[in-house]
Order: sequence, then C-alpha cells, then structure tokens
Amino acid sequence: MPPSMTESSANKLVNGDVCHRTANGKKSSGRNGFVKNHCLFQQPQQKKYRRPSEKNNHVVRSTSLYNRPFVEQFEETPLLVAVLTYVGYGILTIFGYLRDFLRNWGVENCHVARERDEQKDFVPLYQDFENFYTRNLYMRIRDNWNRPICSVPGAKMDLVERTSKDYNWTFEHTGKVVKDVINMGSYNYLGFAENTGRCADNATGSTHKYGVGVGSTRSEMGNLDIHEELEQLVARFLGVESSMAFGMGFATNSMNIPALAGKGCLILSDELNHASLALGARLSGATIRVFKHNNMVSLEKLLRDAIVHGQPRTHRPWKKMLILVEGIYSMEGSIVRLPEVIALKKHYKAYLYLDEAHSIGALGPRGGGVVDYFGLDPKDVDIMMGTFTKSFGAAGGYIGGKRELIDYLRSHSHSSIYATAMSPPVSQQIITSMKIIMGEDNTTLGEFTQQLSENTTYFRRKLREMGFIIYGNNDSPVVPMMLYMPAKIGAFGREMLKRNIGTVVVGFPATPIIESRARFCVSAAHTRDMLDTVSHRSETLLEGRPHSAITMVEQQAQI
Repeated sequence: MPPSMTESSANKLVNGDVCHRTANGKKSSGRNGFVKNHCLFQQPQQKKYRRPSEKNNHVVRSTSLYNRPFVEQFEETPLLVAVLTYVGYGILTIFGYLRDFLRNWGVENCHVARERDEQKDFVPLYQDFENFYTRNLYMRIRDNWNRPICSVPGAKMDLVERTSKDYNWTFEHTGKVVKDVINMGSYNYLGFAENTGRCADNATGSTHKYGVGVGSTRSEMGNLDIHEELEQLVARFLGVESSMAFGMGFATNSMNIPALAGKGCLILSDELNHASLALGARLSGATIRVFKHNNMVSLEKLLRDAIVHGQPRTHRPWKKMLILVEGIYSMEGSIVRLPEVIALKKHYKAYLYLDEAHSIGALGPRGGGVVDYFGLDPKDVDIMMGTFTKSFGAAGGYIGGKRELIDYLRSHSHSSIYATAMSPPVSQQIITSMKIIMGEDNTTLGEFTQQLSENTTYFRRKLREMGFIIYGNNDSPVVPMMLYMPAKIGAFGREMLKRNIGTVVVGFPATPIIESRARFCVSAAHTRDMLDTVSHRSETLLEGRPHSAITMVEQQAQI
C-alpha cells in the first residue's frame, strides 16, 4: 500500500515547491524578488530523483514516485502591478456605468439585446447587469478574438482583414487578406493541420470511398469498419484493453461522466478543470468537491474527509469516489502530478478520470501523453480520456480503459447512443496521424514529439532570458506569458498582429482578474526562425512601450 501523501498544513512550500531568485540576470518582478518554483528535484546527479522526506503528525514521506525532474514556475503577481491592474479595471467600470447612463438617456446608441417596454412587468429574459462586463469591457477588445482564417491553421496562416465602425459591435470585411501570419494560437502541437501530405491524401481517399457524413448513430446504421479500425488503434496506442471514439471532444466529457457517476457518488475535481469536465460533473447529479489546483495536500484532505464523514446527513459511505484531472492545463501550462494522484487514488480506493486533451501526442517519448511522460502503467488510470482535435489535427474524442468499462459506455453513454457517428475522413486523418506518431508509417517513433519538445524548451528559455514572466511546466507546449493589466490584453494582441504574429490573449473571467496573459501554443511545425521572430517582436513590443506606458487612458483613446 503506497504511503499517505499528507503534509503539515503549516508547511508553506507544499508539493515540493521551492523558492529561488531569478537567475537570468533580469530583475524579478515578484514581491520579494522570489519566484515560486515547483521543482521536485535539486540533485540531478542521482540515478533516481527523490522528493525530500517530510515529517508530520501522520506520516514520514520517503517515496520515489517520480523518475524525472518535474519543474513548474508560477511567479506571484507583483504588488504594484496588482494595484495598477485593479485601478485599471476600476476605471473601466466607472466609464462603463457612465456609458450605460448615456445609453439609458438615448445619448449613446445601445446595441445590446434589451426587454421591450411592453414586457417590463414580465420575468426578464435579458439580465442587463449580468451583461455589464460584455458591454463595457469585452467589447472594447473584441477584435482580438474570432478572427476569420482563410487557410490551413498550420505554422503560418492567412487572416481575413476586417474593420469595425461601431466600436467592435459589428465587423466588415475589407476584402484584403493578411498573408503568412505566424500561428502561435492553434493547438496544432504536432503539425498535422495540413492540406497536403499523407494525412490529407488518405483523408481524401476515405472521402471518395465513404463520403463525408454517415447519417446515423453507431448503434444503428453508422458503424463503419473504419470506426472499428480507429478504436483498435487507439487502444493499442494507449496500452489499454479497449477504447471508444466520439465525434465531439467536449461531449466526450460532458456526456460520459454522467454515465459513470450519479447520486450518492462523490466527484473530486481540480479547480482549473475544463468546462466540459465541470458540466459533466454537474449533469451527473453527484456531489462535487473542488481541490486546489495540482495540490495533493488539498486532494488528500478531501479524500480523508469523504471516508471519515461519508455522505451528508446520512453519513453512509459514498457509492463511488471519482477524481477528475487533466494532463496539461491549457490556461496555466501546468502538468498534473500524476504519480501522486495515482498513489492517492490507490490508497483511498478512488477512481481516476484523466483528461489528456492537450497532453496526448504532445508529451512522452512515444507521444503517449502524461502517462507515457511519467513512465507509468496505463492500467493505473481507470478512465483515459483525450481528444483528436489538437495533436492529431482532426476532431472528436476517445475514452480508453478496461473492456468492461467500454462495453458499459456503449450502451449507457448519451454521446454514443444519440450522436451521429464520426465522419469517415476525420477518422482516417486520426488513423494516419496516429500511425505516424507510433512510427508505423515509415517514420521514426517519437520523431514529431521530440521536435515539439525541443521547440518548447527553446521557446520557453528564450522568453525567460528576455525577462518575461512565464507560467507552467518546462515541458508544456502551452506557454502563458503574463500581461496583468487589462489594457495590455487588447494592445498586445493588436500590435502582434501588426507584426504578422497571431496570438491568443486571455483575461478575466477566463483567468483571475490580476493574471491576464498571452498564451502561446508551440508546434513541431514551427521553425527556430519563427520562434525567434515571435520572442524578439514580443520583447520589442513590451520594451519599446514599457509595461506602465500602455495605460487605460490610451485604451480609451483607441476606442
């Protein structure tokens, strides 16, 4: 039986966190010049990396769960930056109320949906106040999102140029195309988003043979031999007994979790889990408890409390305890502490649901995801879920595990019984790309994954050397670069596009209010020249206009 993972609550550096000063020659923007660095290993000369033994009231930890260095960095928001960020949102809020006042009096046009005067006594269909953020903050920078693409979203892409004459409420196409924009926003981790090559050719052949659509569910007349081939290949790739493919990645979570848990069950969910996991948990009717992000102390406390106290009121034992985690968290760039999660799961007799949407294909020497990355046994994960939308350049999702589990889902999952079967050319795209990753199509095993790993390491190192604050794990291809202030969200996205770089900028409510960021997604298709261009132009943009220079007054002037 693996040892308990409990730590003293008084220990501030939980989960092996280590604080160190920045070593790149740049001045740290942390409050005390320190960076919070989740590094489990400090002695690389040892054959086995061990976490330090820690003594507390319950257990002495001296376990060797990790076989490789595990380093994550999350620098605290500097106090001055936090204050200025709150001031910025305060200014925007004041201007928002002023503009709402002008709209109510007809001085400014109101584009938002509103109740008609004759329906004022009805239950309101549109909540005016709930849309305050959308009207007055999001609309100011809406041009940074939903940009129409008119090419393959590969390493470079073409964008349709558009303008707005009513402050981003509506857009008009100019008829021009912005060519060769470096794509740092798509989840094209292994570069399979392409319209030429083996994947495209095989998908075209599949279209000629089967057509584009199936027109039926798998349980009726939509079960093709290509679907059977795909599921057998996925099971072999994951190292599990059986697997099942679905046409939509979001529905793979939201529709299958209700089939696995219900009333009287307990779901333990990471606080930063994807919306599809959260929706599936809510639809299940199970009791949901949330633990701190990637914090094994918090997770174990919930497990212990669940066993000790049982269900509310009756105190009966829970029918089932299900832990929901992701492989790579797409907004933080962090990797799940899977060895510790598995140890806790075994110790407390819980089940583990692992979402590898971003990690499958992108991590591990074989591209087998976070399980392969840590060198773990796939049998230790009860439900292995992932999507084909990222590393495979396709669509849909899968669930893998024991044969009994998959047989159960075939007859109980809503996404299996009621959803149309996966499109044949999409299935062929997944089959071809997966065989390439596995080295079965005259390619080298792990070739694309190795290239992605090298690009990730190189790009993260370049940004750190330039003094940027980068979040996440050193091996994660999701690279969040902190912007903090709300005005920088719009300014950075627009200015990078002017420099022919397409980026994703993210702010509240998708992130904490003082942790706005630009999120880069590294691809194996990126060249060193592309990555150098992105890093240098980011540095030129933010150094040419210091962080404090892009003020809310300028943003108001732009609007």
